[in-house]
Amino acid sequence: METSMKTMSLLVAALGTASFVFGIVAENKKPASGTAITGKDVVICKYPSDPTVILGLLSTVFLVLATLTGSYSLFKSYKGKSVPTSALFQSTSFSVFFNIAVFTSGLAAALLLWPTITEIHHWSDNVYRNPQADCPTAKTGLIGGGAFVSLDSALFWLVALMLADNAREDYFDEVDTDHKGEDEDCHSPAYLKSSA
Repeated sequence: METSMKTMSLLVAALGTASFVFGIVAENKKPASGTAITGKDVVICKYPSDPTVILGLLSTVFLVLATLTGSYSLFKSYKGKSVPTSALFQSTSFSVFFNIAVFTSGLAAALLLWPTITEIHHWSDNVYRNPQADCPTAKTGLIGGGAFVSLDSALFWLVALMLADNAREDYFDEVDTDHKGEDEDCHSPAYLKSSA
């Protein structure tokens, strides 16, 4: 069974929303800092168990899935009809929104991965030689910001998909007009006379 454009749109929207939700929850669950345990010339940081890293990674995975689904949905054939990529990019609006969607997807991935990887680093490297060291966590606000940009990127993929649909219709209208013109030429008296 062939997937319709509506199905692909719903899938992109669902994946983008899931990425947003996981990112927001990850931001809200992130601890402000760890607990410092002072030893001889060292500070050992004990961090509470929290789901920030898992949720941050899940948010990133859903963002990647939304991006891949969004880009795939633009160029796949619908109802057995495919359109050359060059025909899609002839539309200035499509080109602009496609590039914005790609940019925001990359920005969202960076904003989600940076604090998630930083958090993993703090958990694994939790011994500090500086007795005045506090127990830092990833910068507050980055995962939440990444979640919002992730949702934005899904919306831009949806706009690009609508513009691709318009470009597709224009392309097939031109093709049908060309074929119709050729058929009319074939049945014209001049054509019939020259071929006789």
